[in-house]
Amino acid sequence: HRGAGLGGGHDEREQTLNQLLVEMDGFDPRTGVIIMSATNRPEILDPALLRPGRFDRQVVVDRPDMRGREAILRVHARAIRLAAEVDLAEVARRTPGFVGADLANMLNEAALLAARRDKSAVGMEEIDAAIDRVVAGLEKKTRIISPKEREVVAHHEAGHAIVAERVETADPVHKISIIPRGVAALGYTPQFPTDDRYLLQRGELLDRLCVLLAGRAAEELIFGEISSGASNDLERASDIARRMISELGMSEALGPVTYGRPRGPFALESRDSMEGGRMYSEATARVMDDEVRRLLTDAHDRALAILQRDRAVLEELARRLLEKEVVDRAELRELMGAPADQGEDRPEVGHIPPRAAA
Repeated sequence: HRGAGLGGGHDEREQTLNQLLVEMDGFDPRTGVIIMSATNRPEILDPALLRPGRFDRQVVVDRPDMRGREAILRVHARAIRLAAEVDLAEVARRTPGFVGADLANMLNEAALLAARRDKSAVGMEEIDAAIDRVVAGLEKKTRIISPKEREVVAHHEAGHAIVAERVETADPVHKISIIPRGVAALGYTPQFPTDDRYLLQRGELLDRLCVLLAGRAAEELIFGEISSGASNDLERASDIARRMISELGMSEALGPVTYGRPRGPFALESRDSMEGGRMYSEATARVMDDEVRRLLTDAHDRALAILQRDRAVLEELARRLLEKEVVDRAELRELMGAPADQGEDRPEVGHIPPRAAA
């Protein structure tokens, strides 16, 4: 991108770019020469490079969808002996957002686990454990946690799981674990979508806020106190709420207006947008802050109301987590009074819809 260097117009990078532009303009269109290039930094390209006649065709190599992940898994699974129970289509469904390197690493981790357990083939148990390793980090069973902290973590994770199963559009809970992982994670409640998603409706985002704040609500309900364990949940929830208000036009007070910064090529931030400066007034900023706070408060109150109705289930699920450390989906569904092979229908018991004003 011209103008990015500190050396002005005589900077070596700018001279190289200028020469490249000249050479590309010099090609005879009848010679059949095609120039291809690749970058993972499209936001810093000079606009002159993308003009018609130069790099005027952009092919975005995005993260693979479910079918792509399954095809990648079949390639990497050729060198690994898989048990008959392994369904690569199910593994692809459980790994949204994974790229080829992630999938290869996951299968390699699963093979290592099977070898450590003296198994002749990699089963779904090893693959499930490998997905947890890639997503949340290694188990830290040697980390010493006091009984009081374990109790808080158990209720926190149980709150996430119960609210995720009670709201209408949340992704299904796969399992609940209070085994510490990675650097700071004291619990883990993975949710796997049934399909790849490219659009999210307003109600789905409100449900996500509700699930994210459910752990904090459970602590408040059971102990009458909150802890620092919800810091990441609050960060993610605040980010979703702020984007709903500032970028997605999902606020009745502000209307169908976006206050996000302009986007550059490939829907990434342009250089001008990264230089800072907001594009709205102080009064609008105050309204945005109020709207974000209202969304989060409503989501917290909704999660708290669901858990109050399901308090007995919350306490029993936390007790089982303290006893076994991991509760799978089938046991969770049984505990909540629903069939383990749940489809699209959600139970109505304890369901509280979002407030109309939200």
